[in-house]
Amino acid sequence: MTLINSLLMFAQQTATEAAPAAPPAAPAPSPSAADQAAALEKASQAAAEAAGRQEISLWDLVVALEPLEQVVLIILALCAIYAVALLFEKIYVMRRAGGQTRDFLASFRKANSVEEAEAIVRKLPASGIKSMFDAGMAEVRRTQDLGLYTMRDARDHTMQRVAASMSTRQNDHLEDLGSSMTFLASIGANAPFIGLFGTVWGIMMAFAKIASTQSTSLAVVAAPIGGALLATAAGLVAAIPAVLIYNFAAKQISRQGSKLDDFASEFIALVSRDMDRRAG
Repeated sequence: MTLINSLLMFAQQTATEAAPAAPPAAPAPSPSAADQAAALEKASQAAAEAAGRQEISLWDLVVALEPLEQVVLIILALCAIYAVALLFEKIYVMRRAGGQTRDFLASFRKANSVEEAEAIVRKLPASGIKSMFDAGMAEVRRTQDLGLYTMRDARDHTMQRVAASMSTRQNDHLEDLGSSMTFLASIGANAPFIGLFGTVWGIMMAFAKIASTQSTSLAVVAAPIGGALLATAAGLVAAIPAVLIYNFAAKQISRQGSKLDDFASEFIALVSRDMDRRAG
């Protein structure tokens, strides 16, 4: 038994010495530069998105605008303010002209002769329609001074001269009412394009910022693009009131012109009847 145990122990020792040693554990691989860059990009994007969740006010967009965009915004704001100021000015002028025309016609239509009309109109305040009457009466007085007022053959020429004189004063009056209309039309037509120019410029600057930061996160592009779109909105804010005011003023001027046309016809008819009566 002792011999057998000795042989077993010798065999185990020999097997242990013959078995190869286990290789040492491999060290953990170190992260590569690409992995580090990707992790850094993810971290920066997460931080940017967290910052982008903050509310951006309208004033923040204005402050973040490029200098050229701010100039565009100031120009459009001034145009909008001027257009609104013109609205109140046109409302006042049109109402005053309309009231003067109504009062004048109500008084003028009471006259049955040129002399009566002249006596009535003399008491009325100065107005555009009164200047037309004065121009027509000046031609009537010239015809009377020449001794042609009672001649039937001179009636047509007299009517033509009276109509021409009144038409000239009418055009002057309507031109005064339509002052600044060209500027309103220019604002309505060009303000959207000025705003579009600011938008294009702002988007160009936004792309330049993306290229410099090499980031397309919302926090990077939100303010520049928002400011660019603000220029377009400002252009529309300036153009829409200008167009509405222009249409309102044009309609009122056209209505006033129609009333003045009617008055000119009434005055010429009054002069014609008066000439016929005097001619016998």
